[in-house]
Amino acid sequence: MLERKQFDLGDIVMMKKQHPCGTNEMEIIRMGMDIRIKCVGCKHSVLIPRAKFEKNMKKVLRSNPKDQEDA
Repeated sequence: MLERKQFDLGDIVMMKKQHPCGTNEMEIIRMGMDIRIKCVGCKHSVLIPRAKFEKNMKKVLRSNPKDQEDA
């Protein structure tokens, strides 16, 4: 059984494919059936289905900074 990747709102994630602007870092800005991610480089946002996002996400680079401020 493949383990589901853990990610949360506000996380910075690394995608398998680079964005046309040259970075492969994206910030998760909306979660639901679809996930909206924003490019860290050029701030362009894209809405993609959750299944496609989970398939194309490599790893979480930085967890939500808002959570770390509270700790």
